[in-house]
Amino acid sequence: MPKLTYPEITLDALLRRAAERDPHRAAVTTGPAATAATNTAGATTLTFAELDRQADRIAHRIRATATAAPTATATVGSGSSGSGAVGVAHTLDSVFPAVYYGTARSGRTLVLVNPLVGEAALRHVFTKAGIEIAFVPTRIAELLTKIGDRLPLLRTVVVTDAADGVVPGSTEPLEHFIGRAPEGPAPAPDAGLDDIACIQFTTGTTGRPKGVRLTHRNLVANAVQIALAHRLRDDSVTLNHLPLYHVMHLNSAVYAGASQVLCQDPDPVASLALAARTGATHYYGLPARLHRLAGDDRLDRLDQEQEGIPAGPRLTAVLSGGTALAPAAARRISAALRVPVVQGYGLAELSPLAHNQRLDARPEPGAVGPPVPGTECRIVSLGSRRPVDIWSTGEVQIRGPQLMAGYLDDHGPAPIDADGWFTTGDVGYLDEDGGLHLVDRLGDVFKYDNELVSPSAVERILTEDPRIAECLVVDWPDPVHGALAWAGIVLREPPPGPPALLDALDSVVERANSRLGHGEQIRRVEALDAIPRTPNGKPARRELRQQLRARAALEAA
Repeated sequence: MPKLTYPEITLDALLRRAAERDPHRAAVTTGPAATAATNTAGATTLTFAELDRQADRIAHRIRATATAAPTATATVGSGSSGSGAVGVAHTLDSVFPAVYYGTARSGRTLVLVNPLVGEAALRHVFTKAGIEIAFVPTRIAELLTKIGDRLPLLRTVVVTDAADGVVPGSTEPLEHFIGRAPEGPAPAPDAGLDDIACIQFTTGTTGRPKGVRLTHRNLVANAVQIALAHRLRDDSVTLNHLPLYHVMHLNSAVYAGASQVLCQDPDPVASLALAARTGATHYYGLPARLHRLAGDDRLDRLDQEQEGIPAGPRLTAVLSGGTALAPAAARRISAALRVPVVQGYGLAELSPLAHNQRLDARPEPGAVGPPVPGTECRIVSLGSRRPVDIWSTGEVQIRGPQLMAGYLDDHGPAPIDADGWFTTGDVGYLDEDGGLHLVDRLGDVFKYDNELVSPSAVERILTEDPRIAECLVVDWPDPVHGALAWAGIVLREPPPGPPALLDALDSVVERANSRLGHGEQIRRVEALDAIPRTPNGKPARRELRQQLRARAALEAA
């Protein structure tokens, strides 16, 4: 295992360090340039020095607000002047990094808030984490105003995207909030490296979202690990084509001193044009968007376009994470852009990255590469929990400096043993080079008779069919065999009329079943307009499984 050396500093010091080293380098660029526009007019760029000054102002104001007694006009919920956490919505804009590092610099624990969630999930996060101050966009501010009487700790809501200072209810715009901040650097936080810097809630795809407690050490160490695995340097330019700002991309780029370009246009081809115009070296995308890019006819015409596409000689890799990217989609994008398309693996509990494919390797289906520096991985038997040999399938366990401190106490003990091994709940195996190959989530794998079936393996076979845009496989309860493979399929060109559609689905299933084992055979299939997804873009397997179980029960009645 490669030895990892990382700076022993608090999270906010990553930004201070970058500002001192290269104050005038562009840190974050966003705005009209990060759309389908053909020029950079109207772009907003913050240098590292400017971003650091904004973080200082926010840190000053959080400290002042946290120590002030609440007033009736300044509260959304009924007040408490305690030392609660600070909620920060991770929107893809230049506001988020300033508030993120500013909160860490204030010495308060920051809580990542997904700006796409609904009222129930929002209340759960704010209540469990004890959020007192929140920095959120207008949509979330409106929801907080609506449920404020059920959030007794919340007393200050700052709107991060207020237009012309217009904000809902008893909230205030960010510009007004930080306008009262004193000039000059904020003092370093009174925090140890093993103090909690951030709480990040899991996506809840396998149950109620859990609050993951991450320390300053966890986040700084993982920033270094990611920068090394992705080969980020101070002349790198990362293009983030993501619906939300992921802290792994933020922290690693700031550690390396790399520039970030935020693409807010959902059009994947427009994001490639922006990558070309800005000289991006690294392109970050989610599988759902990369699937759409692979199926876009414009990808075949990139060489004929006059917009600087493909993404130019500086682009070194397309990096995908979150869920598995179909091998066919990865191959198509790689061939069109002439760069590797690589995948990584991680969890919120791991800050989040644990593995990453090498940028110069040929990716294999299901492979997520070796551990990032300083990380150990082993596979244990699903029964005895003892380590198994290479090529043997079992549950994935990981340990390293990026491993969380634990969950919020209402979720019980974390799955970490006395030797520091974290049990991930994922099933996979290791090859002779130490590379991890994922089979599936433990909760997603099911049995047909006594055969273990991996939905992801079935999906990989299905997506080799060029007629399929996307698919999702889950278990359909069966009283005889235990469970059957059910496939929801999105066709690229659905034929008109139910008979033709059924014939097309039968043909797709027949092709896939000819390559699948007995237990893996697709025995139920349906056409979908789109794959159901969580707010984070991951397939909503748990919700779909619940629906199918209800339907199966009705059929059996």
